[in-house]
Amino acid sequence: MEYGLIMFRTFFIYLIIILVFRLMGKREIGQISVVDFVVSIMIAELAVISIESPEKPMIHSLLGIGILLIAQIVFAYVSLKSERLREIIDGKPSVIIDRGKIDEMEMKKQKYNFSDLLIQLREKGVSKVSDVEFAILEPSGKLSVIRKEDDDEVGESTLYPLPLILDGKIQEEHLNRFGKTELWLRQELKKLGYKDLKKISFCSLEADGIFFVDSKDE
Repeated sequence: MEYGLIMFRTFFIYLIIILVFRLMGKREIGQISVVDFVVSIMIAELAVISIESPEKPMIHSLLGIGILLIAQIVFAYVSLKSERLREIIDGKPSVIIDRGKIDEMEMKKQKYNFSDLLIQLREKGVSKVSDVEFAILEPSGKLSVIRKEDDDEVGESTLYPLPLILDGKIQEEHLNRFGKTELWLRQELKKLGYKDLKKISFCSLEADGIFFVDSKDE
């Protein structure tokens, strides 16, 4: 009887976990952040407790999994509206190599050492640090690498296509990297017919100096 109960609970929890991760969205599977990792561990622990302790009501574990699901969905929705909260929950990319120069201060801030850097560069097929123009440590822990020889004749906008506007908010830090000001951006977009920057969901500067602009859906 006990073995049958364990088999039933295992299969039932298996279906519940699949449903939970489906409801959390594809991002949970395709891009694991620190928060996603913690939630995954907690859900796995609750599932194990339910399976290994058949004498305990399964509703206890299901309640815990349900609370985690609701919390993740709420955080995901709120982070869509708040860039600041999104950075707190998911973190933000860190530039480890900027225009061929290693940023040791940023590495120290991210608890990222040279061994980590060299390992991830080798995984990208890069044998020499001198071949790297930009290396960005993503919130997921992956290293995005742009080589110097990818395109020597174009500007920095191609080497590092930073967004200038996200969700209607000007990215001043990115503008500074281009040596541009907020006034310059507003004037250039106004020439293109975009007077209200809050209605722009995404804006970046392409290699040929042309803006890519995507307006928010009405």
